Amino acid sequence: MGFFDFLNASNAPGQIKEYLDKGAVVLDVRTVEEYNNGHVNGSKHITLATVPLHVDDIKSWGKPVIAVCLSGGRSGQATQFLSNHGVDVINGGPWQNVAALVE
Repeated sequence: MGFFDFLNASNAPGQIKEYLDKGAVVLDVRTVEEYNNGHVNGSKHITLATVPLHVDDIKSWGKPVIAVCLSGGRSGQATQFLSNHGVDVINGGPWQNVAALVE
């Protein structure tokens, strides 16, 4: 895995579907304004800056997580951080990638 591979969600559709089938929680890490302008139905919203404060909450969900944002960069950062803290998480990339499979 290369240094920037965590940003790449181009191979994710099959993996996203697999995680959704396992009951994954969609975690949107965009700003409040971005989230309010559109998001995946049923997603949880925790801004990237506050993800470290919510690790225990995220773990308490007891489910795999699909992190999303606008382009995949912030969700990639969240994915790397949460993975390092023992969360089963993938980078879903842009939120619309996941919304297309949910809605």
